[in-house]
Amino acid sequence: MRTAEITRKTKETDIALRLCLDGRGESAIESGVGFLDHMLTAFASHGKFDLTLRCKGDTYIDDHHSVEDIGIALGQAFAEALGDKKGIHRFGDCILPMDDALVLSAVDFSGRSHLGFLVDMPSEKVGSFDTELVQEFWYGFVRKAECALHVRRLAGENSHHLIEGIFKSVGRSLREAVRIDPEFADQIPSTKGVL
Repeated sequence: MRTAEITRKTKETDIALRLCLDGRGESAIESGVGFLDHMLTAFASHGKFDLTLRCKGDTYIDDHHSVEDIGIALGQAFAEALGDKKGIHRFGDCILPMDDALVLSAVDFSGRSHLGFLVDMPSEKVGSFDTELVQEFWYGFVRKAECALHVRRLAGENSHHLIEGIFKSVGRSLREAVRIDPEFADQIPSTKGVL
C-alpha cells in the first residue's frame, strides 16, 4: 500500500495528515474550516484515497493559513506516497458536471510544479469561506506534489457547485494519474527515465 504520514507545525498551523493512495475513499477530516472538510471528503471519495486530517490553525484571523498549509501537506503526502513513481499512469483528466457547474481538470506527475487555474468564481464567499482560497489550496498542493495541474471552469454560476466540482474532478484526475499500470509496473513513465 502506498501511504504517507505528514506532520506540519508552524506558528500558524499544526497539521497531522495520513494518506493512502490505494484506498476506498474513506476519510476523517477535521480541518477547522467546515467548507474545506466538505470539499476534502468529496475529494477523497471520488479519488478513492483514504485520508485522515487534523488541523489546528489560526482561523480566528481567517482561514487562509489553514487552507494553504493543508494543500501543502496533501501535496507532500502525494509526493511521499508515490516515491519514484514507477508504474504510475502519470497523466489523468476528468470533465465533471456538478449541477450547473462543469469543470475540467488534468494532471501530470512530471516532477515539475505548475498550476493553470482558469476559474472565475461567481461569488467571493460560500458561507464564511473565501472562494479565492481554492486557488491557494491547489497552489500549495502542486508545489509539494511536483505536478502540473490545470483546472478550467467550463460552465457554472453557483460557487458551491463549482468548487465542489473542482475537488471531485481533481480527485478523479489524480486517481487516474497515480493508478499503477500492471503492464508497465516496473517502468518510470518518462523517456528521461526519471520523474
